[in-house]
Amino acid sequence: MLQFDQKFTIGSFEISQASPTFIIAEAGVNHGGDLDLAKRLIDIAAEAGVDGVKFQAFRTENLILSNVEKAPYQKNTTAASESQFDMLKKLELKTEGYLELKAYCESKNLIFLITPFDEQSLEELEEVGVDAYKIASTDTTNLLFLRKVAQTGKPIVLSTGMCDMKEVTAALEEINPINKKLVLLQCTANYPIEDDEANLNVIQTFKDSFDVVVGYSDHSVGLGAALYSIPMGAKVVEKHFTINKDLDGPDHLASLDPEELKEFVIKVKQIERYMGGFIKEPTASEFHTKKSLQKSLVAAVEITKGDVIQEKHLIAKRTGGDGVSPIYYKSIVGTVATKDYHKDDIIYV
Repeated sequence: MLQFDQKFTIGSFEISQASPTFIIAEAGVNHGGDLDLAKRLIDIAAEAGVDGVKFQAFRTENLILSNVEKAPYQKNTTAASESQFDMLKKLELKTEGYLELKAYCESKNLIFLITPFDEQSLEELEEVGVDAYKIASTDTTNLLFLRKVAQTGKPIVLSTGMCDMKEVTAALEEINPINKKLVLLQCTANYPIEDDEANLNVIQTFKDSFDVVVGYSDHSVGLGAALYSIPMGAKVVEKHFTINKDLDGPDHLASLDPEELKEFVIKVKQIERYMGGFIKEPTASEFHTKKSLQKSLVAAVEITKGDVIQEKHLIAKRTGGDGVSPIYYKSIVGTVATKDYHKDDIIYV
């Protein structure tokens, strides 16, 4: 089984099984190429209480051939006559923009995250200085690129949309000898997806197959599937968000609006409280309830001093916490009574 680190940091945030869920608000290209709108998205993310905001870095000429058609979901959300190349070209940010957004994130106590889609963008981001790299599903099978990302030594958050297990395994085998700081995300690469495409059970498959921190990149509608991934062990969740779902662009329709993003974060924190710890023991409030509700052994009948106590002599009733728990009845049966007991007298050892 391929083994990756079970504890590492992204910026100041610890990623481990014991840490809170790392919430990534995916701004993606929902800024439309406008830095001012990108900063407004960062403001929205900060108000919602997420941990990191993620953007996308690409040089269109290095990403796509000029005559490639749009993906079906892109045709549904943008002008069908426009090529994918032309659509993406409008959404590029300059290196200076990355630096500006990184500084703005830091001023809001947010971790700046970004996905490089090509080698030139990766080199630019190395100059910018980032805490981790999110790799999109489009590059999960791009082993040459994965190797270069791994060689930076930065933590990698790897999406797996459009991939089968052989392809996921090949990606991890390429990364593992070089870089062991990795989060593996279940993802379905459509915008939005149908409910039956979320395939959250794959998270368990990843946990069974690889010794790696797991998470979920969510493209389902509304608050969606990501919330349900947390009880399954997801330690990183990613959700697209926008300032307005009606804006022109490929991802707005599948994104959360500002109020939904706030609700999403609230629900994540609530689920974490529901999950609690792994040790089965009474909670602090239960100690008081236990005295009132759990039972202790009392005499079922008259017992005379010197009698050998038998099971028929005992019954369990609520005593307010006094006496011996019936879980220990076997240690009482067969002993000799050291005093007289009337019916309902509490049995003491």
